[in-house]
Amino acid sequence: MSKILTLLLFLTCSIYAAATDKLNVIVIMADDLGYADISCTKLADDVHTPNIDRLAEKGVRFTNAYVTSPICSTSRIAVATGAYQQRQGNYWYGGQGLHDPKFKTIGESLKDNAYKTGYVGKFHHGKSDQPKKRGFPLNHGYDSFYGFSGGTKHYLLHNKASQKTHYCAGPMYVQDKREDVEGFSTELFGEQGRAFVRKHKDEPFHLFLSFNAVHHYINQLPEPYLKEKNLSQIPDFKPNNKDKWREKFDFPNHPDGRQYYLGHLYYLDREIGLLLDELETLGIADKTIVIFLGDNGGGLALYANNGNLKGGKYTSFEGGLRVPMIISHPHIKTSHQVSHAMVSALDLHPTICAMIGSKIPENVDGIDLSPLLKGEDLDTKRRVLYWDSPPQKAIRKGKWKLLINKKDPAITMQKVEVPKGAFLYNLEEDPGENKDLSSEYPEMVQDLLKDLQKWQDEVKKSQK
Repeated sequence: MSKILTLLLFLTCSIYAAATDKLNVIVIMADDLGYADISCTKLADDVHTPNIDRLAEKGVRFTNAYVTSPICSTSRIAVATGAYQQRQGNYWYGGQGLHDPKFKTIGESLKDNAYKTGYVGKFHHGKSDQPKKRGFPLNHGYDSFYGFSGGTKHYLLHNKASQKTHYCAGPMYVQDKREDVEGFSTELFGEQGRAFVRKHKDEPFHLFLSFNAVHHYINQLPEPYLKEKNLSQIPDFKPNNKDKWREKFDFPNHPDGRQYYLGHLYYLDREIGLLLDELETLGIADKTIVIFLGDNGGGLALYANNGNLKGGKYTSFEGGLRVPMIISHPHIKTSHQVSHAMVSALDLHPTICAMIGSKIPENVDGIDLSPLLKGEDLDTKRRVLYWDSPPQKAIRKGKWKLLINKKDPAITMQKVEVPKGAFLYNLEEDPGENKDLSSEYPEMVQDLLKDLQKWQDEVKKSQK
């Protein structure tokens, strides 16, 4: 009997040791963040993000990181699954959302590997977002959820009464029930993220922390901050006055508009810093992977800065598709690494699986980036990425990008001219997409059109 007990004790200890040796995984997502709006890029003089910079110091910052859509709902499906959202029939707002279980999510992959999983903040996929459907976090791999569903959420009002008087106000979800809470959403999400980490500090965990900062409406800031920065309180728009309100406040119409945006960026960065401090205090920073990225290009209407990239949210110009992305891994020894490899948000799911020693799921379009984190070469020069939405389609193959504009994606909010037609750019020489080369390289245009059509046909087959 004693031998059996000894064996059981040994197996128990071995299982516990294996579990505690697993690296924790935190994914932090910002909403509508400008490509230039993290200070470690040194692309914007008015930006100060010391805590996001801390991640870059201990990780790899990617300068050629793309999302699969210039809007959040479709982009977030691809982040979750590692597969193009079009495979589930999602091309723009209002799609079926995250609904097909053959596309496994990050939450499911980590839960299957004995991780405790928590989702905090915004989720937005489409028609599948209700509590009883797959798009709801509790139904695709997450043990706990605190946050909201949808594109926009009031930063300051989170009670039932406010729903009748303010746009996108109302209770937060706590698990699958909506509850009245008080506070500033960026701080609330930060607090919930830290509470989750504290609760699971002694076991492998995965936290998806999805802020609604710096999404509109950026006039909604805590009163003490407005007073400190000498910014006026701008009332929310009244019913039936949304367009006129935006005409007065949206870029470039308000002289202090950028300062409100930077206020939200300040709180976002501060909450990230508090989370990093918590990891240090708990003694688990050296066993935690932290990934940071934006959900789509910076929103020009709300004063985001995309540097020299053309366009922003809603458009398939580089400013709408290229985002800040950092992977901080405790085993990375060289500080301030910068990679110019062409990578995608599709890559996060397979990369996370590789980093924790898990099998990469089937039906994944992304690639494993973990060799880059080990200092190895990863040739992405021949890689091909695709974009397909009703307003625009695009393909990038190596240095070449073909962009097809059918119509203006969102005339009042895109803040950039979107001429109709097909345009070819050499992104290595012209990342700002200033010179159309389609007439000089007609064969390249035709080759890229064929590749794009072939991909579209393959995606349609996969939907069946």
